[in-house]
Amino acid sequence: MDDRTHNLEGGCACGAVRYRLASPPMFVHCCHCRDCQCQTGSAFVINALIETDRVAALQSEPAPLAVPTDSGRAHRIFRCPACQTAVWSEYGGVAKLRFVRVGTLDDPAALTPDVHIYVRSKLPWVMLPDGVPAFEAYYDSRKLWPAASLERRRAILG
Repeated sequence: MDDRTHNLEGGCACGAVRYRLASPPMFVHCCHCRDCQCQTGSAFVINALIETDRVAALQSEPAPLAVPTDSGRAHRIFRCPACQTAVWSEYGGVAKLRFVRVGTLDDPAALTPDVHIYVRSKLPWVMLPDGVPAFEAYYDSRKLWPAASLERRRAILG
């Protein structure tokens, strides 16, 4: 395991919100869906999936904001109350799992995507790296996630 994935810390643009990941994430998504493009104002978002209880607030707490999705399922983006930086999300009403925005890490290069999803809406000028699985929509995590990550997911979701 890369030393950069231990004691990962991050925060918002103004520094009011600070957090630490208590362990490496279970899996890292690079999502190219239209919702993520619109919500971030970018071509994609990189999210580190980790148990909520493994995200420790060091300073201040981001505030949730519910946003609409194409699927109609709940999506809450947690933003710094001061600068409004999106720090993490909860999808589908699952409060036990956080999707931490890798770009908010102090060292965003410490985590690279394990998978590219919703590439059907990938912008045409974005080039995907060789050797990283890519899917038109979502994928079967049971076939792609490491066994230890699947066990962690089972422990929180049943």
